[in-house]
Amino acid sequence: MAEKFHFVPNDLATLADQYDVVVIGSGAAGMTSAVQAHELGLKPVILEKMPKIGGNTNRASSGMNAAETEVQLNHHIVDSYEDFYADTYKGGGEKNNTELLKYFTEHSALAIDWLADHGIILDDLTITGGMSTMRTHRPSSMAPIGGFLVTELLKQVAQEKIPLYTDVKVTDLIQAADDTVTGVKVTTATGEKTIKAGAVVLATGGFGANQALLTKYRQDLKGYNTTNQPGATGDGIELAQTIGANLVDMDQVQVHPTVQQDTDHAYLIGEAVRGEGAILVNKNGARFVNELDTRKNVTAAIDALSGTGAYLIFDQGIRDRVKAVEFYDHIGLVKTADTIAELAQTTGLDADTLTAAVTKWNTAVDGHQDADFKRTTGMDRAIVKAPFFSIHIAPAVHYTMGGVSINHLTQVLTPAKQVINGLFAAGEVVGGLHGNNRIGGNSIAETVIFGRQAGQQVFKYLQK
Repeated sequence: MAEKFHFVPNDLATLADQYDVVVIGSGAAGMTSAVQAHELGLKPVILEKMPKIGGNTNRASSGMNAAETEVQLNHHIVDSYEDFYADTYKGGGEKNNTELLKYFTEHSALAIDWLADHGIILDDLTITGGMSTMRTHRPSSMAPIGGFLVTELLKQVAQEKIPLYTDVKVTDLIQAADDTVTGVKVTTATGEKTIKAGAVVLATGGFGANQALLTKYRQDLKGYNTTNQPGATGDGIELAQTIGANLVDMDQVQVHPTVQQDTDHAYLIGEAVRGEGAILVNKNGARFVNELDTRKNVTAAIDALSGTGAYLIFDQGIRDRVKAVEFYDHIGLVKTADTIAELAQTTGLDADTLTAAVTKWNTAVDGHQDADFKRTTGMDRAIVKAPFFSIHIAPAVHYTMGGVSINHLTQVLTPAKQVINGLFAAGEVVGGLHGNNRIGGNSIAETVIFGRQAGQQVFKYLQK
């Protein structure tokens, strides 16, 4: 077994007064931009307000979407940027920022290559809701993408000796007389400090864990549980807004349909479970939705079940394809039985109804024809291999599509679409890319694609 990698953040006493670029946030977007900037010869620093590194990236489970990759061809999948664009545009209600979407889809394969060049290999494929083909890349171990990516990017940070500090909260962006961003003010356990920088990259994530901000824009989500880590409070959005940045799509909040909430903590059950063949049933044991419709539509179907939630039903064959299930089982979220009838009894469903639903689904898989709900993807394996499993789920706040306005160069913009010199942004802190619904697998893709772009554009900016 491989030795577990352990990363130790830098000692606060070594935090300098000046860097070429300050990267705020230690998720995939922040680390990618810092590594890319460093490789171009800059001296970056990564500042993380939480004690734990990785932000919401740690919680990503399904994979990273990309089109026209060598990996797809190796799996006999012929894809195109145009199809990737069309699926994402349709999935986002055709409200996506098309400038960002074009850059995103056309640079996705390069991002997979860039990761591979750094020994971060995503050579297995699955599919997520709203996608027309398999383009969700993940490691061949089928480990959840988030933790894998954080660990592998941290290895790069350590190898390149890029300074990374935890428990450092950025309180202000500093501007020169001409409004150019020239640094940050921070607070740490040892007091306040000003750090000068040639540029600042906001990679602070979304605001899914900030109830006050959520309900400001979406009163209807008051009291909803969240899948977000506690640090996802929208700090970067507020920092940018304070100096005149434009915010877009702040009322566009994604509720994830499959979140286990019967324990003290809300655990997202990744879309890969459905992508590999699981079905959803209601409290009686009957299917009620195309499980791989968009998250928005699946959530609406579950919400229509009068607050009972729904149940994911799958077998050992599907479990073998989604390693995250081992974790879900380990923490007590999974019910198990040797037969479908026994699983119904254990789960509290009607045995006849569930048996009929699974039998009908298996017939649909065999004929690749789902007459009831028109599902066309994630039908590669039937639910036939004992033991059988169920997980009780319900929707919870998952992702905030709104945020800071940028152009495809990751430069932060004012309401008049003027560039705020010296300020760049990447990842969930940015608004506009996803329209009114984010497709599973696109958030991790966004962090790497635009994280790389931020590192490159900061270099270009500082060259001037």
